[in-house]
Amino acid sequence: MNLRKKLRVSPDFEEKSEPFEKLPVSPDFEEKSEPFEKLLDDLVICILSKLCSSSSSPSHFISALLVCKRFNQLGMNKLVLSNACSKVFDIRARNWSESAHRFLKLCVHGGSIEACYFLGMVRFYCMRDRGGGASLMAKAAIKSHAQALYSLAVIQFNGSGGAKSDRDIRAGIALSARAANFCHVGALRDLAHCLKNGYGIKQNKDKGRRLLFRASVRELSSVLRRVGSHGKIQKRHTTGGFGLGFGSDFLSLLEPNPDPASRFLVEWFKLNEGELGPGLKLCSYSGCGRPETRPYEFRRCSVCGVVNYCSRGCQTLDWKAGHKVECSPVGADQWGDMDPNLDGPDIDHNEVG
Repeated sequence: MNLRKKLRVSPDFEEKSEPFEKLPVSPDFEEKSEPFEKLLDDLVICILSKLCSSSSSPSHFISALLVCKRFNQLGMNKLVLSNACSKVFDIRARNWSESAHRFLKLCVHGGSIEACYFLGMVRFYCMRDRGGGASLMAKAAIKSHAQALYSLAVIQFNGSGGAKSDRDIRAGIALSARAANFCHVGALRDLAHCLKNGYGIKQNKDKGRRLLFRASVRELSSVLRRVGSHGKIQKRHTTGGFGLGFGSDFLSLLEPNPDPASRFLVEWFKLNEGELGPGLKLCSYSGCGRPETRPYEFRRCSVCGVVNYCSRGCQTLDWKAGHKVECSPVGADQWGDMDPNLDGPDIDHNEVG
């Protein structure tokens, strides 16, 4: 039925009246829209990717995902997770939970090599899933992740997760060489040690010394960057003075600055001492956290015989950071308590570069 004919509305009134859709609506009844709903998905993903690659902590990234439901959904996009930096996974051992594990697995499926390395270390050493952990680290190593390459080298040098006969020195040297190409200091030192002593490779003392020099330069530049970011130098607990010679002696000026995976291992075994296993020891360098996977796996100090190290890199860092002050010759009665069939050669501090 024609409403105009029935009510006989004046045309003048009809022209002056506003449509119903444009009438003002009370704020109490107005529907509240989600924030940022007008932004394109591609733009939001680009912003979240940039945030994920530059976050200073896990909470920095997670808090952005809690802004709204749309951020939460797009934040799980593979393009976002694949760009995650290492600090996004700086999870503390006391905060470990199933949700944290689930988040790491999402990041692994999203293509994050940092997540592959972190979760690989956690599974290999904390959860004792040797195969799964090594597989994740290998996934990161294939994409040229220096820390993953070096961690696999340490596993091969020590035969971690297996018997003494499972050690593969040549594989460890090959992995160390690849990590050294990315200027990984620990890999440079391990490779230099092998070259100087002809350990698993043809002896070349000159090349070994050059690698030690490169490692010292990298350590010095790292310390100077940290001093610049902190604004001041903090003296460590050592009593032997600062020793401002060229290279690694600067390490005694700063506390260890381990990567997130190593920090997690240190905290994990500090909180769960019983999980280490009978007769097993941690690497004595406070910034490492790697545990033995079988008794007498790590090499001991050739002078005191008290401390144990998973690698030449950790031994050098700990020596220059404080052990050189504490180290003293061991007594004959203490040597009698040690296993005569240790896995590797004792560490000689006279070779420290």
